[in-house]
Amino acid sequence: MSEQLIAENPATSAPDETEHIKNPSRDRRGLVLATILIAQLMVVLDLSIVNVALPNMQEALGFSATGLSWVLNAYSLTFGGLLLLGARAGDLLGRRPTFLVGIAIFTLASLAGGFATSGAALVVSRAVQGLGAALAAPASLSLLTTMFPEGRERTRALGLYTAVSVGGVSFGLVVGGILTEFASWRWVMLVNVPIGIAVATTAWLSVPHTPRRRGRFDLAGAVTSTAGVSGLVYGFVHAASAGWSSVVTLTSVIGGVALVVAFIAIERRADEPITPLGLFASRVRSGALLARMFLIAGAMGAFFYLTQYLQDVLEFTPIQAGLAFLPMTAGVFLASQSSSRFLVERLGERIVMIVGGVLSLASLVWLTQLDVHSGYGDVVVSLVLLGLGNGLAFVPLTSSALHGVQPHEAGAAAGLVNVAQQVGSALGLAGLVTVSGHAARNADPAGVLDGVQHAHAVFLSGAHAAFEAATVMLVVTLFLVTFVIRRGQVAEEPVPVLVD
Repeated sequence: MSEQLIAENPATSAPDETEHIKNPSRDRRGLVLATILIAQLMVVLDLSIVNVALPNMQEALGFSATGLSWVLNAYSLTFGGLLLLGARAGDLLGRRPTFLVGIAIFTLASLAGGFATSGAALVVSRAVQGLGAALAAPASLSLLTTMFPEGRERTRALGLYTAVSVGGVSFGLVVGGILTEFASWRWVMLVNVPIGIAVATTAWLSVPHTPRRRGRFDLAGAVTSTAGVSGLVYGFVHAASAGWSSVVTLTSVIGGVALVVAFIAIERRADEPITPLGLFASRVRSGALLARMFLIAGAMGAFFYLTQYLQDVLEFTPIQAGLAFLPMTAGVFLASQSSSRFLVERLGERIVMIVGGVLSLASLVWLTQLDVHSGYGDVVVSLVLLGLGNGLAFVPLTSSALHGVQPHEAGAAAGLVNVAQQVGSALGLAGLVTVSGHAARNADPAGVLDGVQHAHAVFLSGAHAAFEAATVMLVVTLFLVTFVIRRGQVAEEPVPVLVD
């Protein structure tokens, strides 16, 4: 029994590390938490802040329609593909230096992107931003989990982290619209520079050192995991424009799958794997990671098509479209804080996740009813439901994904949380775009419509197909949180290590 408790309890498995982190920082946890939250906001913001600036970027730098998509894809590919490597770097090199290096890279890349004079230079800077984010994001989450003990303190900290992570995406649209309209598209990049300097400064002064582990990088695992995830993401993104019969699409997806299989085989034999496969042995953690992927995939589909609906059909300006998402941001903040402060404690994590999944599913079902005659009043109902649902679900999902993780594996576990989110976002959105494009091409709106009405009807045909596919993803999420994530049944089990 003592061995089982040591295997499951982070505090007993590595008391030296826990004491080293907790005691010196007890009086400055608030400042450290604020630093982590601002850094996470900056990283998440760049997933959406450039969206409303894309037309201006295209005009200024001469992007083609296909090339313009890489302003978004370059960031998501390097961010999602290098997260596991970033998480491992935090474990071996120390989370504080890894976090600082990540913020520095992100800030310098933002500066370069703000002064880019060609499309290629901007795309490269976005890719380097993704590298910085891949180092900073898992380090920040693992710092949070090791500084705040499992229970009420960690749940509240994760509530704030979740509010920033989810609400930051919609907040990015508002900021991007304001900067683009009143300053320049370059400021959607340059705005990160003063923020990055402030974050690096406060982190240098307040974030405590964490012990470094002796070991070496699992280079074979790093290469295969990064290339495999990148191949899958690229294949799905490419399928949105070229179709599934494209040689490039098939080669990317098949190659990505092969590399992921090779990664698993390498990790089973590695002495110091980049991702300990024992993390997946817990039904709670594996279920939480899968549920997060599907929830993000469905939510990002709604986010993507609602942005177009507001601007193309309802004719909102970029700023108006960004502000239109504020009810969702408010819903996320309200629900995540309620979830972390008292709902999880009173109702249990599983009930809160189920309620969050039901509300998110209801939001997408509501969206399938939008038509050319709908107004913002119809949209705002869905936005509120989506914000409340995601806000409720993400706090216990994050907690479940990190449940029982030993301190020396906190970086790898945090990396997997971020990988699930980024891969779910990229693959889910690409798949929904493919579904939407097929439906739009085959649309035949009934009645006599003028050109604008016809275009709106065709768009909505594609959007409805995407919303319907997204509801399927939310059904899968609801199944996972209802029947798979049952912490009470496995909370006392040790975390086994998979061996060949």
